[in-house]
Amino acid sequence: MTRSSRPYLARALYEWILDNELTPYLVVDATQPGVEVPEQFVQNGQIVLNAAPSAVRDFFMENQAIGFSARFSGQPMQIMIPMEALLAVYARENAAGMVFGHEPDLAALDEALADEPGEEAREKDDSEAKPALSAVSDTDESGSRPDGQDKDGKPAPDDKHKESAKKRPSLRVVK
Repeated sequence: MTRSSRPYLARALYEWILDNELTPYLVVDATQPGVEVPEQFVQNGQIVLNAAPSAVRDFFMENQAIGFSARFSGQPMQIMIPMEALLAVYARENAAGMVFGHEPDLAALDEALADEPGEEAREKDDSEAKPALSAVSDTDESGSRPDGQDKDGKPAPDDKHKESAKKRPSLRVVK
């Protein structure tokens, strides 16, 4: 049976945030069954919780759930978050973290994989289509290499404008 990666990634992120002396925040889908959070602080079906050791007591993060005690408006409350309701873990100071998407039904995935033909059947099907090696040159017909350099290792003249057009991808937090 395949297990969800969410609890493992959430624990790793939580520990990384604490190791970097940042404040871990949890975003929770408060509409999920089994979620126990203060309803008066839920907005648009979600709640953001400060999970720093200085803000909570008896914190635990297991494969099935996250739980701790905290005070809200001076009133102590026991918080329970089933792992499926955890939407994100991030650091308050720099928003570094992860948003968790919808996970597929892992039981159905296991069944689908079990119905695939075994290794022996795949070997018979693939026996005619084996990969073959062929020689590949470092340069194309124009003398340019795939890395944008000519045969002497200098940037190819027509690739200068391409380099400026290529930008590194970046993530942006939308609140």
